[in-house]
Amino acid sequence: MSNSELSKLLLDWYQDHGRDLPWRVKGGAHPDPYIVFVSEIMLQQTTVATVIPYFQKFIRRFPTIFELAAANLDEIYQYWQGLGYYSRARSLHATAQIIADKFAGEFPQNKEQILKLKGIGPYTAASLLALGYNLPETVIDGNVIRVICRLYHLDQPTEKIMPQIKKLAKGLSSKERPADYASAIMDLGAVICTPKKPQCPVCPWHESCLSQGKAEIEQIPCRHKPPKVEKNGFVYLITDQNGSIFIRKRIEKGLLSGLWEFPWSSEKELFPAAVDSGLKVSHIFTHIKLTLNIRCLQNNALPDSGLFVAPEDLCSYPFSTLMKKVWKKAGSVLFTRGKTLQ
Repeated sequence: MSNSELSKLLLDWYQDHGRDLPWRVKGGAHPDPYIVFVSEIMLQQTTVATVIPYFQKFIRRFPTIFELAAANLDEIYQYWQGLGYYSRARSLHATAQIIADKFAGEFPQNKEQILKLKGIGPYTAASLLALGYNLPETVIDGNVIRVICRLYHLDQPTEKIMPQIKKLAKGLSSKERPADYASAIMDLGAVICTPKKPQCPVCPWHESCLSQGKAEIEQIPCRHKPPKVEKNGFVYLITDQNGSIFIRKRIEKGLLSGLWEFPWSSEKELFPAAVDSGLKVSHIFTHIKLTLNIRCLQNNALPDSGLFVAPEDLCSYPFSTLMKKVWKKAGSVLFTRGKTLQ
């Protein structure tokens, strides 16, 4: 079957079975590329099901790129809490400011220019151009890689055959309907050609798929997964005589930069006099599993650059998921005036 025939089969399937998503339209480009931009940044390393409620809340607060550009970063963090990878929120804000100030709110339709923007790599650039402007770009994410590898039975490690995967994916992409095609092939991987138990009988490409019926289909694509590194450390709930809790703003570069936190370290004890609460929390950062022992300390003097905050006011500050876990684990046990950190 020719590439054009495969493309048509997929587009016909998408018209009837494609997912209805709050950032998507069928039949061409989205009328507002800003919507595509926000959704694509949120979807980096995060599932569709997780993103949907955050996206809807975010767009209600920042409905245009100008409102996002003018917003305070701390407020953006508040609306990003729970999505993780907070560097994405910083990139989203920085790019919004550039587009608002230098491009009058309109994204450039030149790939080289888009790739110069903060937080936008080849995949996001292709998605923005295809979904936001219906330009002939080939979008390649994890779902697309899986579909292509199975369709052509490519069982070698993906890092060795990416040029071949990209060439095959480009050959299938529709030049007439790039926006619909990009959404269609991603949906095919998300709901039909799934990592486990793919639904081959209802796949529009099942007659041409070289992996269908083979026992090793779930092992395709072949990806190398680095082992998770386990680290341990300490997190400190420091109170003053009034029962307020010490928090500080993280200034180190990295995923959690700019967020508020309880003092913690994965290398050494920061406050040897602190008492072990007997409680622990664990969190996974991509390939690192971090376990923190929760320790308590009363100290009326500021131990660091930060501030003491009443437990009921903690919800006004943006915290990472890790810190929320600390508070959920220890707050209800050790304090009575705290609110749940949303």
